[in-house]
Amino acid sequence: MPMTRRPFHAAFIDGMRAVAVLAVIAFHLDHRWLPGGFAGVDVFFVISGFVVALSISELGAIGLPRFLAYFYARRLVRIAPALVAMLLLTFLASALFIPQAWLSSANEQTGLFAFWGLSNFILAANTGNYFAPLASFNPFTHTWSLAVEEQFYLIFPWLFIAWLHGRRKASIGLFAAALVGSLLCAAWLARSNETLAFYMIWSRFWELGVGILLFQALHAAGHSFDHEAPARRVYSISADLGLLFLVTGLLLARADAAPMPASILPVAGTALLLGALHGRRGGLAFRVLTLRPMVFLGKISYSLYLWHWPVLVLFRWTVGLESPLYRLAALALTLALSLGSYFLVEQPVRNLARNRSRALVIATGLLGLGLSWSAASWIASHQAEISWSTVTRHQDLWYPEGPATVRAPNGCSVSSSGRQFAGGAIQVLRRTGCQAPRTFPHNVFVLGDSHAMAYTGMLRQLAARTGATVYQYNVGGCSFLGLHPLAAFPDARCEKFREASVQDLVPQVRAGDVVFLASLRIPRLVDQWGYFGRAQAYDIIRSEAAIQGRALGVEKAIPLLRELTSRGAHVVFEAPTPILESITFRCADWFDRNNPICSRGLSTPRSLIDDLRAPILQSYAAMRQAVPGVTVWDPLPVLCPGRECHAYRDGKPLLFDGDHLTYYSNMLLLPSFTAFVEGLDGANDKPAAVRASSTLKPSHSP
Repeated sequence: MPMTRRPFHAAFIDGMRAVAVLAVIAFHLDHRWLPGGFAGVDVFFVISGFVVALSISELGAIGLPRFLAYFYARRLVRIAPALVAMLLLTFLASALFIPQAWLSSANEQTGLFAFWGLSNFILAANTGNYFAPLASFNPFTHTWSLAVEEQFYLIFPWLFIAWLHGRRKASIGLFAAALVGSLLCAAWLARSNETLAFYMIWSRFWELGVGILLFQALHAAGHSFDHEAPARRVYSISADLGLLFLVTGLLLARADAAPMPASILPVAGTALLLGALHGRRGGLAFRVLTLRPMVFLGKISYSLYLWHWPVLVLFRWTVGLESPLYRLAALALTLALSLGSYFLVEQPVRNLARNRSRALVIATGLLGLGLSWSAASWIASHQAEISWSTVTRHQDLWYPEGPATVRAPNGCSVSSSGRQFAGGAIQVLRRTGCQAPRTFPHNVFVLGDSHAMAYTGMLRQLAARTGATVYQYNVGGCSFLGLHPLAAFPDARCEKFREASVQDLVPQVRAGDVVFLASLRIPRLVDQWGYFGRAQAYDIIRSEAAIQGRALGVEKAIPLLRELTSRGAHVVFEAPTPILESITFRCADWFDRNNPICSRGLSTPRSLIDDLRAPILQSYAAMRQAVPGVTVWDPLPVLCPGRECHAYRDGKPLLFDGDHLTYYSNMLLLPSFTAFVEGLDGANDKPAAVRASSTLKPSHSP
């Protein structure tokens, strides 16, 4: 149903959009350039609230079904085509260039939910806050703001319908109440859960509500939205002040104050600009915002926003974004894709939808979303077939689990099952499919962080070859009996895991069982997203906090170790494995091996590893002295037999990233671990640790 009157186009609003999108792009390109640039999204929210209310304000007393059809048809045409084009191409590019890893663990799910305006829920639950590594390397992170707007559109018609039917005060009251409630929620969440405060509609509604209430206030004051009003100096000064507030907000906002109170100045400045300039001319703000380049950038701002982020993230994953040349290339590609999106997708679809049946537009839009979602799902599920990444194409070599089906030389396989316990989940590995004799008829209990799970391939083969039953207790990031600085300040989640694991494990332990404790117990030199360095590692391992943490860790471990060994169990600690200063999987292909994350090479001096291991080995020695039956298995001689510890051997990867083992490493270590475990059986009267004593002495020689 066409409107009886169409509000005139206000060019300065396009200029404001340009300011917002340029601020966001500058922040994402290098946050040091404009530390508060992320608040450009707050500007978009206020503008959206104002423009959406303005665009349907003259519909008149239309019935609710026709109003909903009109409103959602327009929103679908405005948002969906360019969004779908970006999502599909980004899914394809991600499949080609981005391997599956912790750093990309939330990417696919975020993108799939973005088709339906729900990506903010995935981001809030799985990536940490907006400034965390998982968000920074997710090419779909920016869709959170579109999700907020789309969720806002589910609420808006029900509050605005009263306005169209002449019940203006009721509509204003509804929006005002919702705004106040949202503002209070934002303030509360900013103190209690900044991630939810940033991503969720209930803490962002107030920003869109400011735009709506501004429109309603101007309308109530008799402002004309379809004719220009006379210029007055007071409005020019107000607009200039609004631009000052806006720019100041973008300069001063900080990540640790996002979204509250970081959003207050940008929102106030945006509202002041809209109220002072709509339908009026004059002042510096008007001249700046109506410059032709600003207006043009504002017109394509939606496409610029859609495309800049996946382009930057894909550069981050491949060649990097540190050099000026690559930054310019990323900006050029962003502009090219945005222009293509605006002129080849946005505009043609709008023209095609004009004067079409609202029901047809909605049905076509929803069908298109469904088909596109299915195409994206297909791309994600077939990544191994289409990827250009050697990591993705050779998953059985890179990922520690190895092939989906285990085949041992004796013809045995392994079944995997799981069960829940109070601290999380347990994975159980049992031999199946053969009648071979059991050479180790006991259980192996594995406890630790992701580094313990990185032995899954080896443990599956151990189960198939020896008949041992393996129980894997794991919570990511939680080492079991940690010997590090944080041991003095225990994480509540990890403490729960430790306590629940002990309660579940101890009653099951029988004589001859093995309790294998593997975790990262030395400082990282590099993480999947950034470099820490040798100096920091030395500072951490030698710090007073580390010394106290190791002492406390040993003290807390001894009673449990005595309890386990008194039941006849063998407790096996893993001596620290090699670590790197680069991320192997991010440096494995022609398109990423020159990334700055790879600049320190793919080998580490054995002397450095020995230095970092020495304090941990000393702690192990203290526990062995206090508790006979505690042993240490050392993978280092197998993985690093020379003076340099390398990422590859015979062209095959030993480490997946900077410190997690690959399946290839698992298979190299399998004979050593199998012999060590089988040698423990029946050796209760002989301290098996003696056999490993040579590995417990720090040495700079292989």
